[in-house]
Amino acid sequence: VQLQASGGGLVQSGGSLRLSCAGTGFTLDYYTIGWFRQAPGKEREGVSCISNNISRSDGETYYADSVKGRFTISRDNAKNTVYLQMNSLKAEDTAVYYCAIGPPNYRTVRTCAYYTMDYWGKGTQVTVSS
Repeated sequence: VQLQASGGGLVQSGGSLRLSCAGTGFTLDYYTIGWFRQAPGKEREGVSCISNNISRSDGETYYADSVKGRFTISRDNAKNTVYLQMNSLKAEDTAVYYCAIGPPNYRTVRTCAYYTMDYWGKGTQVTVSS
C-alpha cells in the first residue's frame, strides 16, 4: 500500500502547478482524500479535501479560505489519482505538500483536518518565487 504525491517544483508568482496523488495497492475511490501543506516553522494545514465516490457526499469538496478560487481538487478514478490544480500561486503557498486518505464521512471532508486522516504519503516541495 502506497500513496505518492508528485508534481511539485519551483514556479514564479502567478504561475501554476498540478500536484498528483497516486494510490498503489488500494483504491482511492472509497476514501476521503486530502491535500495538506506545511511550511517551515508552521503547523500542517488542510488545503483541500474531496469526498469519496460511494457515499451521498460524492463530489463534496473543502478548500481553505487562502486557496479558494485558485486551487481545484479532482479525481481520476481510472488512474486511481487525485489532483490539486494550483493557479495564481503566491509566495505564501510555498510549502511541502502532502496527500492523505481519511474515512469516508462528512466530518472528514468538511473539517479537512490533519488529525482525521489515517494514512499519509511522502510530500512534494512547492516553491513560489516572488
